[in-house]
Amino acid sequence: MNTLLTAALLALTTLAQAQMTPVGAWHTIDDKSQDIRSLVRITDTPQGLSGRIEKLLSKDARANALCDACSDDRKGQAIIGLEIVRGGQKAADKDQWEGGKILDPENGRSYTLQLTPLDGGRRLQVRGYLGPFYRTQVWVRAPE
Repeated sequence: MNTLLTAALLALTTLAQAQMTPVGAWHTIDDKSQDIRSLVRITDTPQGLSGRIEKLLSKDARANALCDACSDDRKGQAIIGLEIVRGGQKAADKDQWEGGKILDPENGRSYTLQLTPLDGGRRLQVRGYLGPFYRTQVWVRAPE
């Protein structure tokens, strides 16, 4: 019986730790209306984190929209499928990922990235820095 209990606790601990990561599917939330805007999937790659817009979910979204405001290799690319998170590594001493970039496709600007899982990994604090200034959003984990 002790072996079964130990195995169950180990499985629960592993599941909880797996959730304390930015890897997975996330609903982005509009700053003003608090409506869901899109579905972003973050994956872990050898170069660090990568996050792509999989779906546009807001009422005013155009399915064929392009990133016209982008000024790098993403200029003119479709918003759906667009990589908005590049890089980012887990900080050594905390549950935080930093060092990458996040793109705001509405204005084409890239910001220094910081990601922090919250509430056992159910929410993700997404912070983009431009010098000493920053903007923070909280994304909600989407069902897989």
